[in-house]
Amino acid sequence: MAGKQHHESLYRGEEAIRKLAEARVTLCGAGALGSHLADALVRQGVRRLRVIDRDRVEEHNIGTQLFGEGDVGAWKADVLRSYLFRATGVEIESQRKDLSERTVRKLLKDADVVIDAFDNSASRRLVQEHCRDAGLRCLHAGLYADYGEVIWNEQYRVPSDAGQDVCDYPLARNLVLLTVAVAADTLVRFICDGEQQNWSITLRDFAVRPLEN
Repeated sequence: MAGKQHHESLYRGEEAIRKLAEARVTLCGAGALGSHLADALVRQGVRRLRVIDRDRVEEHNIGTQLFGEGDVGAWKADVLRSYLFRATGVEIESQRKDLSERTVRKLLKDADVVIDAFDNSASRRLVQEHCRDAGLRCLHAGLYADYGEVIWNEQYRVPSDAGQDVCDYPLARNLVLLTVAVAADTLVRFICDGEQQNWSITLRDFAVRPLEN
């Protein structure tokens, strides 16, 4: 009987599936990008996933995130852990904690690769600086209005916040899913082949373009 990664295995090969299962991935943020990324990565074969998020599900999250009406008020990290276990049988590690100067070393320890999917500049900068200092591989994924980007730490520049309320900005669900697809495949290629690629994404023209070094 074909297994849960049957189609991925046919596409990428058994060795790739083994590497994905062994990789230790830490995902910072379980919002629009983070929640869908966690789902995509686990379904592609990632087994050792830690998710860090201190927020609860709010009603306005339903349109762009993986959560539903029944999840409103619950911790995002815990909802995601339960959802992924029911969907795939994989038990991820959920951390309902604030990533700060005091906690960053402990929360990001032992990661083979860190994914920054936070929605504010301060948290992104903290992840970037710690990963650079600690020699950790880090992939940043972000979006705003019609634009998304997936960039490795070496080339990443932390953007300014869109406004005072980090949740109050234009965002299309289809851009979220397009950026998630690019980020997930970029991470998988790195884990399997060591390849680091940087991308910009625009929704209106469905363009995914490599960023120059």
